[in-house]
Amino acid sequence: MKFLALGINHRTASLDVRERVAFAPERMVAALQQASERVGLDEVVILSTCNRTEVYSAGQQDADALLEWFASYHSLTRQQLADCHYLYRDGDMARHMMRVACGLDSMVLGEPQILGQVKSAFAVAQEAGTVNGHLNQVFQQVFSVAKKVRTETAIGESPVSVAYAAVSLGQQIFSDLSREHALLIGAGDTVELAARHLVEKGIGGITVANRTFNRAEQLAQQFGADAILLSDIPDHLHRADIVISSTASQLPILGKGAVESALKKRKHRPMFMVDIAVPRDIEPQVGSLSDVYLYTVDDLREVIDENIRSRESAAHKAEEIIEHGVELWQRQLRGLDAVDTIRAVRTAMEKLRDDELDKALKALQRGDDPQDLLRQFARNLTNKFLHQPTSGLKQAGEEGRQDQIRLASKLFAVGDNNKAEK
Repeated sequence: MKFLALGINHRTASLDVRERVAFAPERMVAALQQASERVGLDEVVILSTCNRTEVYSAGQQDADALLEWFASYHSLTRQQLADCHYLYRDGDMARHMMRVACGLDSMVLGEPQILGQVKSAFAVAQEAGTVNGHLNQVFQQVFSVAKKVRTETAIGESPVSVAYAAVSLGQQIFSDLSREHALLIGAGDTVELAARHLVEKGIGGITVANRTFNRAEQLAQQFGADAILLSDIPDHLHRADIVISSTASQLPILGKGAVESALKKRKHRPMFMVDIAVPRDIEPQVGSLSDVYLYTVDDLREVIDENIRSRESAAHKAEEIIEHGVELWQRQLRGLDAVDTIRAVRTAMEKLRDDELDKALKALQRGDDPQDLLRQFARNLTNKFLHQPTSGLKQAGEEGRQDQIRLASKLFAVGDNNKAEK
């Protein structure tokens, strides 16, 4: 069984490329099934977030074929991904997955949201029927390691995340957030976290806009906010001093024209906007407006870097836990290989037994002597059980492969070495 991870992330690819290779949530099940069929993957899971897109697979797959499908699915050429993709195999794949789930490979070191996103990706693959025994075992070990890292290190103690970085930057621009109003576009985990941080910083008011009103209202009620639909944004945008957007939309939510209209109503009072979404929710041209401070996830890197240092010592401990986790998974994997062999040997031996038993029972029905039959049954069974092993041992002796002879002696608990151990 071969394991492979193919992906790009915020370190290897620009935002423009990451936007193009993002998988739309509503098309994820179909994408998983297509990857399985066209690449010949036994198992496959796809993780797609604002900072990374990764495909985890198990089987006898070809890395080139997987890259070809990945590029083709997003209407790209392999050459366009040549310098920004990475591949991890077997133990390196498990190690990478654990680092991702623990937040060690995130833009914000130790950020907690990624674990939930990994769990969600795994659940979608289960729904699609593209994950079972082998990848399931990897993911269970990944989740176990991530839990251990969270409980045994201080990697997640500081409130550091992309949402936190966005709010921190807003606080630098507006010294007194109690006088400002925030418009949050979307109703997912990132927006919810941003709302929590804004309330903690004393924001004057919040409006939550979402495609479905019920979800917007549910989130708004948690923070004493107003709820509107995405279609209502043009009527409310002029009230927003801070705009933080994170949806799964494949098309921009805010265009330059809508923002220009809002600025006129605001009499050109500045607006601080953070687009956390990939693909982007806010058209890049909005950043050219003189009264708008527009930041993307990549622009938050400076704010985030200041918080990384406080988590670096915890990260070293986390790496040790991960190494132990990889070793444990590899032992379990080797154990699975042994289980498959044991099952095959047992099946073969049981067939030999059943064949000889059928012969003995027929002879018994014919009236043959039972004692003679038992002796013959035992002799035939022993000869057939040992035929293949003894033939192999003779050949090993002729070819001078003493290691195989010593191994057989140990497995069958015979020979001088085993006597000495007793």
